[in-house]
Amino acid sequence: MSVQWPGLPDRLENEEALRIFREINRSPEMTQREFSSRLGISLGKVNFLINALIQKGFVKVENFKKSSSKSKYLYCLTPRGIEEKSRMTYLFLKRKMRECEHLELEIQRLREEMRECGVDSEEQVQSGNRL
Repeated sequence: MSVQWPGLPDRLENEEALRIFREINRSPEMTQREFSSRLGISLGKVNFLINALIQKGFVKVENFKKSSSKSKYLYCLTPRGIEEKSRMTYLFLKRKMRECEHLELEIQRLREEMRECGVDSEEQVQSGNRL
């Protein structure tokens, strides 16, 4: 169940937006270049996502009052942004828990297949015995 916003078309972008929400919450004074570096997202993508969050009213941007550089900004989550971050975090956690449950079932099935093939343990496979 992915959050869909105009301008944020897919789940990957929503996960990246959630990561930006989290970084803004931790370090509101970071530059977009620093967000890009820390998150491993291109600078253009960071700019796109932050602008989408600003347009949606989730983030507001202010100039540093004490900065000598007028290009220094402070990103702040708005009350709507805090609410959206919480909602996205909940949905992300719910999806990851579902993925974990599916992985656990797949692991059980694979172990059963190994036993059916006469392999009793993963160590046998790693050591090259029986296969």
